[in-house]
Amino acid sequence: MPGTSALARDAAFDRLVSYATAQGEASRGHHNLNHVVRPPEDVVAVLPALTGHDRVTVRRRIRAALPVVIRTWQDEAEILGAVHGVLPHVPQCLVKRGDVTVLSYVQGVPLSTICRNGKPVEPHLVAALAGLLADMTQVRRKDLPPLPQYWPRTSRDSRAFLRALAQAAEEQIRRPNWATFGGLFAMLGIWEDAMVRFAERVPTLISRPFSLLHTDLHRDNVIFSYDGDPPLICVDWELATYGDPVHDLATHLVRMRYPHRQWHEVVDAWVEAMGTRCSKAVNGAKRDLKHYVAFEQAQSVYPDVIRAVTSLGDEFDQRHLDAATHAVQRALKAAAEPLRLKSVPDEKAIEGILVRWNTSHGKRHNRDRAATSIPWSSDPRVPEHPRFPAWAVRNALFEEGAAPANHVFKGTAHLSTAVRVRGIPFPVMVRRKVGAANPRERRFLNEHAVLGAIEKSRVPVNAPRVLALGTSHRHRDQFTIHTFEGPQGEIRPPDHPVDGLRPHEADDLVDQLRALTSVDCCELGPDTLGQDFYRGLREELLRMVAGLPKGTLALARELGLPGDIVRLGEILDRHLPTPRRAVLLHGDLNPWNLIRREDGTGLTLIDWEMAMVGDPLYDLVRHIHLTPTLPDIRERLFVRWSRLLPEECTKGWRDDWRVYRWIETVRSAYVDLDRLVTGDGLDAPNVRRAVDTYAMTLKSATAVLGLKDRTTTNPYLALALPRADHEEAPAYGAPMEV
Repeated sequence: MPGTSALARDAAFDRLVSYATAQGEASRGHHNLNHVVRPPEDVVAVLPALTGHDRVTVRRRIRAALPVVIRTWQDEAEILGAVHGVLPHVPQCLVKRGDVTVLSYVQGVPLSTICRNGKPVEPHLVAALAGLLADMTQVRRKDLPPLPQYWPRTSRDSRAFLRALAQAAEEQIRRPNWATFGGLFAMLGIWEDAMVRFAERVPTLISRPFSLLHTDLHRDNVIFSYDGDPPLICVDWELATYGDPVHDLATHLVRMRYPHRQWHEVVDAWVEAMGTRCSKAVNGAKRDLKHYVAFEQAQSVYPDVIRAVTSLGDEFDQRHLDAATHAVQRALKAAAEPLRLKSVPDEKAIEGILVRWNTSHGKRHNRDRAATSIPWSSDPRVPEHPRFPAWAVRNALFEEGAAPANHVFKGTAHLSTAVRVRGIPFPVMVRRKVGAANPRERRFLNEHAVLGAIEKSRVPVNAPRVLALGTSHRHRDQFTIHTFEGPQGEIRPPDHPVDGLRPHEADDLVDQLRALTSVDCCELGPDTLGQDFYRGLREELLRMVAGLPKGTLALARELGLPGDIVRLGEILDRHLPTPRRAVLLHGDLNPWNLIRREDGTGLTLIDWEMAMVGDPLYDLVRHIHLTPTLPDIRERLFVRWSRLLPEECTKGWRDDWRVYRWIETVRSAYVDLDRLVTGDGLDAPNVRRAVDTYAMTLKSATAVLGLKDRTTTNPYLALALPRADHEEAPAYGAPMEV
């Protein structure tokens, strides 16, 4: 109204906001709280922009909301102003002040109310939706707000645009949430640099002219107007951006939750509609669409997991926990390929992670008695430790769920979380088993029993001490609590000798191998592989090879490795090492199972899950096989080892060490090939390094076996094979018999 003072307009605006909050129909968006209300007449009289609007939407920006979406522009009102010229029926900004915007209300029914997610959409609606996406190309760039500085400078560089999206996801979603949710993501197998690595892998894309994109066109944001003019109206433009139109198609496909069988129909409709508006926008669209879909699936894992875990209230029931578990697993499965997660925890494991995380953040299952404890029961095989009583175990399990990402360490067999417990002067490690139920390399002894035997024997072996063993949660997840063997005084990643041992570390390792010969193994059971250790080792290798998936064995034959265990056994039978006294072996002395002590005196040996009782020469040779070892260090190891260990443990070693090196080379040729085929365990650093040098391993193995090297020009051919859970192996032609 002419002459109305600013003070009166502000007062009317405040009255509208208060009235809408008290009387309006409430709903929540990504970062907004919306109230739909009929504006009071006295407010309309002071704010003439509201005249003629039977209802309005009062939208308040929630600045404290968790950042779970990518925003190119912060002010939706500016976007709506630019869109209005092309799509006049979209909501319009009527009044705005600070974080509150009053929008015109779109009369109609959301598509989601008549066609739920997962249901097919009628063909004429698909065509209409494709037309909406195509119409957005008509909005002029000069009418849109300024773009961020990191946006592609060329308005056709599709690859730069997709990388900019990945950068935005990293900076706007992943980083701001990592301090709170990083530990949760690490437990689920998503590491800190996952999105950065995705950006690095973006390939060259076809150039297409950029345009305005909605990027959030799902069933809740498509409104059927009551008067049918126009029939469909697109709302909620807060996530709009400017870039390759194929990105809009990808987000529409994923967020609309079309049945997969309808995707081709949607893509064809989009190509037809877009071809009539901007023909160059469809160039290479079908070829590049998969990369944008991969990005949408990759970045969505962050908001989907965060929403699922935060959806559980302060006290949640099993129904809500099941829903959150299912949502997390669905998000992980979708993101597994684009983020190269390689494996997705099963529902039981996910549920346990969610319960631990929520309990540690003050929430609880409605069957639990307190929000500050996690139900657990002690395993009688490990009695209560005097330095770590039951209350400390409860607190450690509570802190496990709240641990940050850099306190979570994932290996091939265990997920380990370092925590501090109030009242305990040292940090501890909570370990839980992960990975396949039937690992390639069998475990013979219980790790807690091995560590207990070492501690009981009082030998100078630097190893973790077992503080507790038990099960937690309704699924009875087993856990072990060890002393944390990283840097003293703080929890941070330990220093591993990944490039090989220093001379004094080689001496220290041999000294500890010598000490292991004095460990009393009686309580651990008989010799792990029988009296003939090499024969038992041979049988284990044959068992493992026989159990490999069809795809792995087919490729093994193609690369020149025996696919017939009878033939492989005959080759291995050429060797017959000298019998030596059986002692306790670590079994897996790779560099990541060795920790450099901060005082510089030597090494601590961790991860004893592959321990066994057998030939002491095997432990030393396997270490040399798994660790980069210079010739002088290798010589130093053997000389000191043969001098310090009893003669009954070393006799004949000069003739036999190569036998163990050969069998380990052959084992690695099969194990690493299977990991390449299945992708299992590739997030563990020792596995990653092993498969990265597979060509060399294969060449050495065929030479050891006395077979012709038939290495293909690309030993990473395995990456193109189907997953190991496929029933049929790929067709390579007739496999050559060795």
